[in-house]
Amino acid sequence: MRFLGRDRMKNYGMEPFSDNDPLTGLANLFDLLLVFIVGLLLMVLTALNMQDVFSEKSNFTIMKQNSAGHLEIITKQGKHIKASRVTDVQAEGRGMRLGTAYKLEDGSMVYVPED
Repeated sequence: MRFLGRDRMKNYGMEPFSDNDPLTGLANLFDLLLVFIVGLLLMVLTALNMQDVFSEKSNFTIMKQNSAGHLEIITKQGKHIKASRVTDVQAEGRGMRLGTAYKLEDGSMVYVPED
């Protein structure tokens, strides 16, 4: 008779996570959304050719301008990333001329070194 008593009631829908719980599928949706977001992030990085951001051996410099018109230079050398803002303060000191920079009609810039 013990098989027909308490144990039968426990297995007959009295479990805390039964199939009738509407929130059981929510965890699966969260996992699916997380995988989708990671895949989308990898696709965007591949489409923009920005795989060098995560490489330890890469060196690059990015110059960007925000909506207020301020310029920012982001430099990556190996594992070190440095961001600096360009100001209107004029630099002073001694040096030598290395070349000339030209701004084209489409907005791109070309640097021509001097020999």
